[in-house]
Amino acid sequence: MKKSNKVWQGLGLTMLAGMLLLAGCGNNENTYGSGSPSGASPSASPAGSVEEPAQALQEVTLVLDWTPNTNHTGLYAARDQGLWEKRGLKVEIIQPPETGSDAMVASDAAEFGVSAQEGMMLAREQGLPIVSIAAIIQHNTSGFASPAAKNIKEPKDFEGKTYGGWGSPAEQAVIQSLMNVQSADVNKVTFVNAGSADFFTAVKKDIDFEWIFYGWTGIEAELRKEPINMVYLSDYSKQLDYYTPLLTTNEKLIKDKPELVRAFVEGAAEGYQYAIDNPDAAAELLLKAVPELNADLVRASQKWLSPKYKDDASRWGEQKKEVWSGYGEWMTKNGLLKKELNYDAMFTTEFLPK
Repeated sequence: MKKSNKVWQGLGLTMLAGMLLLAGCGNNENTYGSGSPSGASPSASPAGSVEEPAQALQEVTLVLDWTPNTNHTGLYAARDQGLWEKRGLKVEIIQPPETGSDAMVASDAAEFGVSAQEGMMLAREQGLPIVSIAAIIQHNTSGFASPAAKNIKEPKDFEGKTYGGWGSPAEQAVIQSLMNVQSADVNKVTFVNAGSADFFTAVKKDIDFEWIFYGWTGIEAELRKEPINMVYLSDYSKQLDYYTPLLTTNEKLIKDKPELVRAFVEGAAEGYQYAIDNPDAAAELLLKAVPELNADLVRASQKWLSPKYKDDASRWGEQKKEVWSGYGEWMTKNGLLKKELNYDAMFTTEFLPK
């Protein structure tokens, strides 16, 4: 899995148009329901009376950021083990349109989404009222990968090499930022659009390195016995250790139905905790839900990724303002953000289990 181009594509006028187009689709008139926020049935009726029916489940939609993979395992665990259902929710998991999840979540076409900090900040800059409610992975596991034979071990080794990407200005900014740490010259890197070719195909042609998530493509390289070198963003810049991916909702849902948001986040947290504690069983849950996935890759990826969901945080889903502001400052410095943002409005930890 390459670093997703859905993060950066379709953000300008396309996203705003999508938000307006979808705005009429999302107003779900069902309320979360009175009574127990856990969705439990009413207490037993007195003897001789007719028992009331169980409370109906609140139906909500969760839109992913990409095709299903081990970043999403905790979500499938929450759905298929009834962790949302016991909290009164019936969650439908869908795949995203080409423009990604942010426009759908902002317009109420989906109550919840999977996104990433970089795309969310651009969306907020354009006025989309989305809010991050949990970090799925605590630290950035992405970086620049290359076949070991190309001997690219650190940013200065990018000089004289060809990078295959998707044409985003962020790519050159990130590469330049890493190379600046070692006083290397980004002008000596050739940037080409790799199109739809996967990493393993691209690097056998005219491309030397690409941006990937190690937990998927890196693990696949191990299984294929094709050694790679990784230059992780977080090894060279604290500001680039941002949250990717994360869970989102919109400001209106938080204001109007906070208990629905709480039920969703608590179910997701329990699902990810299950994946942390039981990587092998969690991998099987994902494979059962999405049987077309490569079983060996899912199992190996899950074993690598499960400890990284929570990592050094006190709880799964934790977010810190310094991570949001640090990456925002980096984006502003590199010309990717034009407006000053209110970082406190972009994320919340209030729905995470205590």
